[in-house]
Amino acid sequence: MLQKLIRYRFLFEELVKRDFKKKYKRTVLGMLWSIISPLMTLAVLAAVFSQFFGRETPHYVIYIFCGNLLFSYFSDATTGGMRSLMDNASIFTKVDVPKYMFLLSRNVQSFINFLLTLGVFFVFVAFEPGLPFRWTFLLLLYPIACISIFNIGMGMILSALYVFFRDIEYLYSVFTMLLMYLSAIFYNISAYPLQIQYLFYANPVYVYIRYFRKIVIENDIPEPSFHLLCALYALIALGIGSWIYKKYNHKFLYYV
Repeated sequence: MLQKLIRYRFLFEELVKRDFKKKYKRTVLGMLWSIISPLMTLAVLAAVFSQFFGRETPHYVIYIFCGNLLFSYFSDATTGGMRSLMDNASIFTKVDVPKYMFLLSRNVQSFINFLLTLGVFFVFVAFEPGLPFRWTFLLLLYPIACISIFNIGMGMILSALYVFFRDIEYLYSVFTMLLMYLSAIFYNISAYPLQIQYLFYANPVYVYIRYFRKIVIENDIPEPSFHLLCALYALIALGIGSWIYKKYNHKFLYYV
């Protein structure tokens, strides 16, 4: 895969540039929307739910920001990745290029947007009383790497399904809305019984959000089993996605 990326580096770079231009085409603020949009969502969530959950949750704005930051990254990367094959069918049906390049270029664009918002997140943390910067913040690179791999794997699965079943687009929009409520973005799961709390760890997005909150808010380094769970979800998604791409690589041409 690395050799092919090097071979088609120019095409890959052009795909990334095209995705950026396409997303912000005819907008006045351009890439600033990558920062403004999550901040507007954060403001709405904080205003609506602070009276219900904010009194019992320390550093509630940062708590919400952690959840919204990672969930938005997941949603943007996978939703865009789902259409990556269909949107580029005119290219790979005429030229023999690795099909995963279209998915990766879309994920790179989502990752850059995520990094821009992450910078704003650290600004919020810097101004939050009682949350000093610590060396443990470097450990955040681990969940970022895991969720990025997870997004690529899920994008492979969704983009392949979308080629064969167009209904997946509508089903996935409902699924992401449900997943948002199950990711504890604006509420704390500590109020639930212990058995119910364990069920949340079946949600990979919540696991990555929880890792961020442990490091930033609780100043607690997750245990080794938590690190393994993060990696496990990422590798399972990537493994399934790679297998589907390899198995149905030639069939994509007949359905696009």
